[in-house]
Amino acid sequence: MLNNADILSNIPPLGGKEGAAGPHREVVARWRVPMYGKVYEIEFEHGTASGKRVLWIDKQEVFRRDWMFKLVGEDMFKLEDKRCIIRVDPMPGFRYSYSLFVDGKSYEQFTESQAKALKTWEAKLGDNFYRIVLEKNTLNIYVNGKLIEENGEFVDGGTDTTFLEDGNTFVLSARTSGNKREGIVHRLTVNGAEVFDAGGATTAL
Repeated sequence: MLNNADILSNIPPLGGKEGAAGPHREVVARWRVPMYGKVYEIEFEHGTASGKRVLWIDKQEVFRRDWMFKLVGEDMFKLEDKRCIIRVDPMPGFRYSYSLFVDGKSYEQFTESQAKALKTWEAKLGDNFYRIVLEKNTLNIYVNGKLIEENGEFVDGGTDTTFLEDGNTFVLSARTSGNKREGIVHRLTVNGAEVFDAGGATTAL
């Protein structure tokens, strides 16, 4: 096992804030972290000659250390209210592995727990893209990373939560499945058309 990141080689320069060294970037690892209705893209630069370390979150530079004599070790940062650590470990052949830990869990453990705790739908209506995320434990609903304030209405067999975005009517329904293992079934419609969860393709309406 190399590490828990997408290891990247020969990456062309990417967008975002340019550091003092100009637009060239040495991104060696990239992670996509789901949290609070958003998906954060974390990129890590590591200059194996200079020891330079640069952290980017959603193309924004978060920290930069241009010269470090120690090429391995840990860097800590916050993502929302979660403590995160990027760890650089040596590998044979003057190579390095890069691991991300979020809230005390490895990247794999954290994303697996998030996949169980969240239900996500994606829909495209005309030129507008919507990513709707339900936190099952809190019942919070996020639209494109923004928490909505609507409350659910009790109906026969469960609840319906209705909210409007750009003139489109979204209804998130929760119904008892009658099966202990399956639990509550959540279903999303937009303007009366069902949106399938993001385990499949984005629903175009």
